[in-house]
Amino acid sequence: MALKGEQWITVQQKTFTKWLNSKLTAREVFIKDLVKDLSDGVILIHLLEILGNESLGRYASRPKLRVQQFENVNKCLDFIRARGIQMTNIGAEDVVDGNRKIILGLIWTLILRFTISDINSEGLSAKEGLLLWCQRKTACYDDVDVRDFSTSWNDGLAFCALLDIHRPDLIDYDSLDKNDHKGNMQLAFDIAAKEIGIPDLLDVEDVCDVPKPDERSLMTYIAYWFHAFSHMEKVENAGRRVEKFVQSMQGAWEMQNSFEKRMKELLRQIAQQNQIWQEAKFDGTYLDAKQQAQALSSYKKKEKRAWVAEKQDVTGLLGNIKTKLNTYRLKPYEPPPELSIDALEQAWSGLMKAEKHRSQAINETIRDIKNKLRRTFADKANDFALALNTLSTSISGLEGDVEDQSRHTHKLAESLDPLDKYLDLIADLDEQCEEANIEENDFTTFTYEELEYELNLVKSSVNKKLVFLENQLVARNMTNLTPIQLEEFESVFRHFDRDMSNSLQEIEFSAALASLGLVYDEGEMHDKFLETSGGRDYVTFEQFIRFMVDETEDQNTAEQVFESFKEVADGKPYVTELDLRHSLVPEEIIDDLVKSMPEHKGPDLQEDRDLPKYDYITYMDKFMGKPAANGHANGL
Repeated sequence: MALKGEQWITVQQKTFTKWLNSKLTAREVFIKDLVKDLSDGVILIHLLEILGNESLGRYASRPKLRVQQFENVNKCLDFIRARGIQMTNIGAEDVVDGNRKIILGLIWTLILRFTISDINSEGLSAKEGLLLWCQRKTACYDDVDVRDFSTSWNDGLAFCALLDIHRPDLIDYDSLDKNDHKGNMQLAFDIAAKEIGIPDLLDVEDVCDVPKPDERSLMTYIAYWFHAFSHMEKVENAGRRVEKFVQSMQGAWEMQNSFEKRMKELLRQIAQQNQIWQEAKFDGTYLDAKQQAQALSSYKKKEKRAWVAEKQDVTGLLGNIKTKLNTYRLKPYEPPPELSIDALEQAWSGLMKAEKHRSQAINETIRDIKNKLRRTFADKANDFALALNTLSTSISGLEGDVEDQSRHTHKLAESLDPLDKYLDLIADLDEQCEEANIEENDFTTFTYEELEYELNLVKSSVNKKLVFLENQLVARNMTNLTPIQLEEFESVFRHFDRDMSNSLQEIEFSAALASLGLVYDEGEMHDKFLETSGGRDYVTFEQFIRFMVDETEDQNTAEQVFESFKEVADGKPYVTELDLRHSLVPEEIIDDLVKSMPEHKGPDLQEDRDLPKYDYITYMDKFMGKPAANGHANGL
């Protein structure tokens, strides 16, 4: 079938009639003849009140006189112009007298305004934004080349590709017979209507293998695909936010369990070592004292080093737990008093005192006369150990804002180079002690090897802390923004920056967001433009990227997760398993949620009467600084 001569009018009238009926169902109104049924202005008033979400005031609901029909139509035209919609060469007589082409042009103007998003009077930005969206979504399909809203859609593969990229569960694109144009298009139209809820505005014969399908009819129909899939992606993002929140919480709980288990074991080993030293006896011989000195040296190289490493690790683990919870703005974790850092420091202090007493007891029988050399080595070693302990304490004590922690950690890293030179001095003293056959030192419990090992541990701790904080900054500031997304946002910005001014006017900003799947009503779009531009009449590239980061990143604050639960529940005070599945939350996450959330006790909707319902408001209370119920009441 080819659209010759005036046949495009027939196709366009049929498509626009279906579009009108899809809108008029809200008032249980139905038209058959677009030209005849709009002539008295009554249906047109119904349509504009639905689209504009406001009343047009008093009008003749049953106009019998021609003058009444003119008044109704003029009321409609005045309303349209008041909304800033430009119209040329159209008057009330064109509608009343049934000028088909003028009426089709009027309906097309309304479709552009209220279905294809914020546009100017000519619709160029909306057309380009919608076309760019189609091209981006089908770019990975070799058989599809969307260049326009005409012949690019002849074979039905572009429609099938849009279904496959968004809902691959509904269509097997690879198994399609690429030569069966009519079958492919009919399949796509049927799935779109039955599974997605897209109004059936076009017939296959109006598009399939037609030399020049009607562009306006295609744009009207494809706009519904755009809106349907944009909404679907929003719900899926909410589901992913819930999924990521649960996964993040599971990670935090696992870290807490690991911390408590490791802390218990470390404290047990320290207490056991103290008990062994308290029960140890000397037989008065040099050999026995020498053997016990060797045992103490072995302890320092093995057990003590392992405990020093474990002490720093569990301390760092607690700091990471607090930082992680702070990143997601959740309640801070405080371990039980018997497993706190203070309890560990007290136990460690007791161990150091016991070790010192043990070392002194051994050294009393094998004292070396070169106390000066011993004292010199001990002073340097003790100062070095104090510096290491100060660094370790500084690292483990870091809390608060991630940026502040990062700055402090970088300063600590800068202080490590002088310690290397100081350790070289200690190494030289250690060699002098070995030459003098000095094996013990009453003035210190530290050896060169031990200090070198602990310095490496401190370096490792600083590096680990820096890496962890950098990752936390990335996770907080740009959670979901990938290099590919950044490239995509820049490409869209440049596309709409026609005058190469590195800025977008409001209409260009609106079209750019529409091409990225971000659709807002007129007032909301204007507010976002003013907010993004800071009150100026243009948006810079930096402001645009920051806006897109804010819109696309998927932070998991408790407040955001609560809002995501509300969105998944469609505003209800409870959520069902069916709601969670519709938002594509994985089954294992759903299982965890239904086990954790309390049962909903309040009233429910008729359609959920026989389904288990879960109280996500009470569930979120334990993660938020204020009761979730307040946020829910304010949000409904």
